[in-house]
Amino acid sequence: QVQLVESGGGLVQAGGSLRLSCAASGSIFSINAMGWYRQAPGKQRELVAAITSGGSTNYADSVKGRFTISRDNAKNTVYLQMNSLKPEDTAVYYCNANLIVAIATMGRGYWGQGTQVTVSS
Repeated sequence: QVQLVESGGGLVQAGGSLRLSCAASGSIFSINAMGWYRQAPGKQRELVAAITSGGSTNYADSVKGRFTISRDNAKNTVYLQMNSLKPEDTAVYYCNANLIVAIATMGRGYWGQGTQVTVSS
């Protein structure tokens, strides 16, 4: 069964750092883009960072210069290094990946269960 499992969330003081990991497991033919989204209470889910299979990255303006997304294709894992965390970064962070699970099929999006990141002020 294909699934994405996030880890690395937790409670951190403002100015601190966390590193999120998301590992895709199961029968996966290939992985296209991967990314991180977050959703705070009462707000819509928003894209935080994304990375293509070729390594091209995109970041939300609010996290540019503070967050870094990377991937390890051999491990089917995407990471989000979060530095200089602010209270407004508090949210549930979700991993998303476009996966191809069988040859000659189109990729589709998969979501992880989410990991809570709380930044205290």
